[in-house]
Order: sequence, then C-alpha cells, then structure tokens
Amino acid sequence: MTREIDPATAIADPMQRLLAIMRRLRDPETGCPWDIEQTFATIAPYTIEEAYEVADAIERGAMQDLRGELGDLLLQVVFHAQMAEEEGHFAFPDVAHEVAQKMIDRHPHIFGDESRDKSAEQQTQDWEAVKAAERAARGANGVLDDVAVGLPALLRAMKLQKRAARVGFDWPSTDQVLAKLQEEAAELTEARNDLGPDEVEEEMGDLMFVMANLSRHFGVDPEAALRRANAKFTRRFAAIESALAAKGRTPEQSTLEEMDTLWNEAKRAEKS
Repeated sequence: MTREIDPATAIADPMQRLLAIMRRLRDPETGCPWDIEQTFATIAPYTIEEAYEVADAIERGAMQDLRGELGDLLLQVVFHAQMAEEEGHFAFPDVAHEVAQKMIDRHPHIFGDESRDKSAEQQTQDWEAVKAAERAARGANGVLDDVAVGLPALLRAMKLQKRAARVGFDWPSTDQVLAKLQEEAAELTEARNDLGPDEVEEEMGDLMFVMANLSRHFGVDPEAALRRANAKFTRRFAAIESALAAKGRTPEQSTLEEMDTLWNEAKRAEKS
C-alpha cells in the first residue's frame, strides 16, 4: 500500500510550504510524536545551537553550509511560532509583521522624513534611543532591565557592560581595564591557594567578566576571538596527531614534552 502524498509537501510557495509542514508535524493526531512533545523550553537549546552553527558557517566562509544553517534557524522560528499559535498567543505572520514594523520604526532616515545624511555612529545612537523608548514603553525603566538572562554568559556580559557604559559607568581607558584584569588574576590565585571551590568559581567569573570588558574596549567581539582561538587550537592539535601518526603513535603514546615540541613546530609552520 502506497502512502498518499501529503498536500503540505506540494505547496509551491517556499515559506507557506514550510509553515504547512510544521503544522502537519505538530498535528496532535497524525503528526510526528517527537515534534508534538516539544515545548518552548525544550526547543530553545536547539534555537541557540542553530544560531551558533550559522555563525560557524560564516566564520568558515562556507556559503553552501550557510544556506542550510539559515534554513535550520528559520525552522526554529517557525517551530516556536507554531507552538505559540496553538496556545493562542500569536502566529508566524504576527512575528513577521512585528519585526518589519520594528525595522520601519528604527529607520526613520529610510522610511520616514529624517535625513539619510548621518554617520554610522549617529545612526547607532539614534537606534539605541529608539530602543530605550521601546523599553520604557514596556515598563523596563532600569538601565539593565530586559537584558535577557538566557543569553550566553559572554554575550550577556558584553550587553550589560554596554548598557552601563551608556550612562557613564565605564572605565575611560584600556589601561584601567588591564589593571583590573591583573587585580582579578591575583584574586583568583589567592582563592586557589587559600579559599574553596565556590570562591574560585566566583573569582574566575570576575576575571572573565573583565576580559569581556577588555574586548569591548578594544572593539573585539569576544565570541569571534574565542572561536578563532578554538580553530587555531584544533589546527595545531591536528598537526600534533598527524606528526605522531607518521611515527606510528598516538597522543596517548606520547609525552607532554614531545607534544609541546610538535605544537611549537606547527606554530612556526603557520607563521612561516
């Protein structure tokens, strides 16, 4: 017996096809058991993961991968919107309408009567002023209100620091941030030597928070910098494994001293 073609898969418009497929997957009687069981909370980690996979594809310059990853991220939006519609909160068209209106409201120099003759810095200031007004309208009056708690910790640290800096709570120069970095490193050493695990964790958090602040002052995206460092570590460790494999051995069969030597060789080869 052959299964009939589901009408959802035959829709010509790509966006409408995707929405229909998601409705079909979530159908309580005939949908996919896994998709039916999901909630906003269970899907949220996948949403975050897909966003990072988009960033990874961009970092690698892999446009074919980027096309697929953007589709995966779009699916997350569709999934959340479908669940919201089922619960009577909103539907996908509401999501699209709201973000479209937001872009119109935040670009009065394009869609309104303001002049386009602005620097990128002035446009950024105007954007932040509009966002501040939107936050106030929602009742978020504190400077740090509505910086999402669920953000990755490093990204949230950057956002918190940017918000505080807007009202003048910031170090004026990188020299002071570097001095604070040394202070926090010393406190971490003290916690390691004289205190317990909780204190070590606290001081490690303080040190990382200052590192995020230093990145901001240098105009460096700490996530991008760390991704770059991760890629570098992966390349050089792969070089260690390759060099050892040529000798018929694995890292487990090597010593730290030998692997360190091979690491330095890989480092020199990259810089030559």
